Amino acid sequence: MLDDGLVLFFAGPHSVTGEDLAEFHCHGGRAVITAVEKALAEIDGCRSAQAGEFTRRAFANGRIDLSEAEGLADLLSAETELQRRSAMEMASGSLSRKVDDWRERLLLLSAQVEAVLDFDDEDDVGGLSQRFSDSLSSLAQDVTDALSAPHAETLREGYRVALAGPPNAGKSTLFNALTETEAAITAKIAGTTRDVLTQSVALAGIPFTFVDMAGLREAGEDEIEAIGIERAGAEIARADLVLWLGTEGEGPPGSWEVEAQCDRAGHVRKCEYKHRVSAVTGQGLAELRTALIDQARGAMPKPGSAALNMRQRARLEEALVALQQSTDTPDPLLIAENLRVARLAFDALTGQTSTEDVLDALFGRFCIGK
Repeated sequence: MLDDGLVLFFAGPHSVTGEDLAEFHCHGGRAVITAVEKALAEIDGCRSAQAGEFTRRAFANGRIDLSEAEGLADLLSAETELQRRSAMEMASGSLSRKVDDWRERLLLLSAQVEAVLDFDDEDDVGGLSQRFSDSLSSLAQDVTDALSAPHAETLREGYRVALAGPPNAGKSTLFNALTETEAAITAKIAGTTRDVLTQSVALAGIPFTFVDMAGLREAGEDEIEAIGIERAGAEIARADLVLWLGTEGEGPPGSWEVEAQCDRAGHVRKCEYKHRVSAVTGQGLAELRTALIDQARGAMPKPGSAALNMRQRARLEEALVALQQSTDTPDPLLIAENLRVARLAFDALTGQTSTEDVLDALFGRFCIGK
């Protein structure tokens, strides 16, 4: 006797993997689980699943496609409500259905081109019509619209906000206030922050990554500080938004002018600040947080919409280039070839054609047993 529990049997091909599947519902004590695993291991041919093996079998058996598997992987790692809803949309096949529709429209266009190529000498088959051109342009526009949507990386990593300015401008104090941590060391000594410090938080269900960095000034003899300043420049270039705490007008293009340390006598005033804050007294912090949430919400996928990752965007870009080249040539033979390339890109997007290294990288993200 190992435990008193429940066993559920799922007959293939209607199980999640498409194979016969049994689930043991045991009590959660470690001793119980260890005893059950030991008993199962004594069965000839029985072994533990590898990371992502169940989902990979579901993909191999046609129960899900590659984009749905990617959505499931994102769902397992979701930490905010926005991430969860986007991952659920992808895992439920939202993108797959859209790509299936594009593929069907593409096949109809290809059939028209093939008819022209095969029967161009017949009286009942003319050249490519204006309706063909309109349909091709409509398909290309739909793909363009999909590519213009916010990226999955922004959703996964969070809206990246960098706090920049000279030493002792109040960056680290504001960083701690926005993240509600004491992650950054604060002191009156200039150059206290030497390296890049990041903190991920969720504000109103939206993921953020706040970045504190070395103060920007002319590098002196301190080699470590010089490296920190160089890294700070890289973070400014990478950020989705920069909060500029330095001299007015000297921040990077698109940055927000923030008049910080407004509680201190003699602080540097700004004529056209976007926000005036004190991380010590809390003045202006609520308004700054609200503005950041509104800004990030506009850059994030809409709640419940699927966000494309880098691999998916690359395949769609391949398809778009092929579709655009089809519209730029009158030669039916070249059009047919470009439409074939676009179809292959759609197939690769959903995993109808894929390489082992892509699959290994994807399913390696899953936990053991999933």
